[in-house]
Amino acid sequence: MDDLIYDTQPQASHFVDGAYLEDTDGIPIDVIYPATGEVIGRVHAATDEVIDKAIESGRRAQAEWAAMSPRERGRVLTRAAQIMRERNRPLSILETQDTGKPLQETLVADATSGADALEYFGGIAAGLTGEHIPLGADWAYTIREPLGLCVGIGAWNYPTQIACWKAAPALACGNAMIFKPSETTPLSALKVAEILHEAGLPSGLFNVVQGAGEVGGRLTTDPRVDKVSLTGSVPTGRKVYAAAADGLKHVTMELGGKSPILIFDDADLEDAVGGAIMGNFYSSGQICSNGTRVFVQKGLKDRFVARMEERLKGAVIGDPLNEATNFGPLVSARQMEIVEGYLKAGVAEGARLVTGGERLDRDGFWITPALFDGVTDEMSIAREEIFGPVLSVLEFETEEEGIARANATEYGLSAGVFTRDISRAHRVIGKLEAGTCFINSYNDAPVEMPFGGVKMSGVGRENAKAALEHYSQLKSVYVRMGRVEAPF
Repeated sequence: MDDLIYDTQPQASHFVDGAYLEDTDGIPIDVIYPATGEVIGRVHAATDEVIDKAIESGRRAQAEWAAMSPRERGRVLTRAAQIMRERNRPLSILETQDTGKPLQETLVADATSGADALEYFGGIAAGLTGEHIPLGADWAYTIREPLGLCVGIGAWNYPTQIACWKAAPALACGNAMIFKPSETTPLSALKVAEILHEAGLPSGLFNVVQGAGEVGGRLTTDPRVDKVSLTGSVPTGRKVYAAAADGLKHVTMELGGKSPILIFDDADLEDAVGGAIMGNFYSSGQICSNGTRVFVQKGLKDRFVARMEERLKGAVIGDPLNEATNFGPLVSARQMEIVEGYLKAGVAEGARLVTGGERLDRDGFWITPALFDGVTDEMSIAREEIFGPVLSVLEFETEEEGIARANATEYGLSAGVFTRDISRAHRVIGKLEAGTCFINSYNDAPVEMPFGGVKMSGVGRENAKAALEHYSQLKSVYVRMGRVEAPF
């Protein structure tokens, strides 16, 4: 399978009830390759008929799946992980064509992390047990049960990974899932569904339907859906959360951020610069957890900026399918326009553009990695999520000041600290208001570690054992061993 290359034109728009399904009555959605701006495929948004078939088949399959032993369910997920690893290269090529991310990146960060999630949750499926509660002569016990039919709504930056991050814990717990990928990157999730079905998943258990917000809204509000998990922006999260709340559905929201990285004077300069690169320019800056407010202590700030400028010269911008390329285009023309607007705002508001931020004169959606110095807290580029390759350097003097300014945001997804003082590292992390934190590193996301935010950055957690709490519910059972005493 290593030589297999998936065609960017899918067999059909949707994968429902174990097979590809087409309904051209749905709104057409062009698939655009970000590196060239060319249309490389087309899908159609799900019609009401497609959505109903996905829901009905999902509910039917869920009953069958939940009746299987957890170990049997785990074997299917583990088998899917193996298939995904065997096809890593063609899946990575498809991901690059879907998103524009360099193949150098997708080969190690997309299908591989999806496989990790399937393998991890497949491995712990058999351990999803309740507990025994002794109560003297009587006793109680709990049972962990599936929620039913879950809806996953994905973002466009990591379509394969997000599909697996949502599917793996949901399926391990005995649920069914309908996954709606972003209309910007609709291709990769179809292959995830195909692989899961090939691995032995019952038909209908993991369905993929295409569409924009209207389709997501239809799924979110349907009374036959029990849980909604979204990865997306805060504005989208507000809408989906409100719609789900009307039906008292279970909800997981993994939303955006404007995360801080605090770099102290005693930090290793190369590590700090490397961490800031990973936190700003990987995936061309299109990562929700990115540390785009880089607070550098006064004594190190000038050296940090100079070294960052030097290392950005190592960005290789070119054909994303060439493995030598390490920096790709933005995902769409609209996203490029958004980033350009923030670049202009940064200059207009008084920040110094040290390097980058240039729109390249070529087909596709290309902007070079931008480094701003002299950024202050009230500037737009320091307050608002950009989702592009824009790094803002802010200077601070004391630990207390750095913490206070880092926390002065409505977001709370991630935060990082670079210092050689391990006591300071833990002390500062303990005071930062963020759900996913890093010490002398940034943007690591192993499946064994919970991922998610606080404040406006989300509700619930993806990955690790914590995810199981969001895809299952407890049933408590009291057992009386003696006679029942009653007042009459």
